[in-house]
Amino acid sequence: MRLDKFISKATELSRKESKKIMHAGEITVNDQVVKDPGLHVDVVNDDVMWAGEPLSVAAGNRYILLYKPEGFECTLKVKEYPIVTELIAVPELGSLRIAGRLDVDTTGALLMSDDGGWLHRVTSPKHEHAKVYELTLADAMDSDAQEKAVKKVTEGILLEGDYEPTKPAILEFIDEKHARLTLEQGKYHQVKRMMGYFGNRVTELHRASIGHINLEGLEKGDSRFLTPEEVAKF
Repeated sequence: MRLDKFISKATELSRKESKKIMHAGEITVNDQVVKDPGLHVDVVNDDVMWAGEPLSVAAGNRYILLYKPEGFECTLKVKEYPIVTELIAVPELGSLRIAGRLDVDTTGALLMSDDGGWLHRVTSPKHEHAKVYELTLADAMDSDAQEKAVKKVTEGILLEGDYEPTKPAILEFIDEKHARLTLEQGKYHQVKRMMGYFGNRVTELHRASIGHINLEGLEKGDSRFLTPEEVAKF
C-alpha cells in the first residue's frame, strides 16, 4: 500500500494532510524517516510510526460480533444517540458496515464487517440464515390467542404497507407475555409489526443469535472477531 494511503487509513487524515506530516519528517518506516508518499509499505511487516507512535491498518477483511446494548444507534454517523462503533476499539471504523440493524431500544447480536459480499450473504433471505429474537409483550396472550398467533406466523402475515406476506416463521411462547420468534428475513421493524398485527406491543426485544452465531461469553457492550470457521459458514 502507498505510504500516504496507509497514513490516511490509519489516522483518518486526508491524503494531503498525510503528505504534509511526511514532508515535515514526522513519519518513519522501519526506523528511517521517509518523505516519499509513493513508497509502498507492507501493512503487516513494516513498522510505520508517526512522531514515535506506531500506526496500523487492518490487514484483510474484518468480521466482528457485537453484543449491542440499549441506547445505541446502528448507524455510522452521530445522530440523537451514541453509535455502536463507539463500543469497538479497532482502526478504520468508517469502513465497517452493519448486517441487520437493531433499534435503539433493542439489544443483542450485531454483525459488522468491511466485506460487502459477506454482509449480503448474512442478510439476504435466500441464504436462509435464521435470526432468533426474544420478546416481551405489553399484554398477556391466553392459550387460544397464542395458538392462533403461532399458526398465522407459520403461514405468513401480510403486514400493513407490504405487498407480500412475511416468510413462514416460528413463534414459540414461553409464557403469556414472553415469546421467541425465529425469522429468515429482516423487514423494517418486522418483529414489532408482526406482534402489532395481533393487537399487541413489544416492550422488550433481544436478538439472541444470527445463524450459527450467538452471544455466548459476551456481556452487553462486548465484541469479538469471528473465527475463520464462523465466517465461512455464511
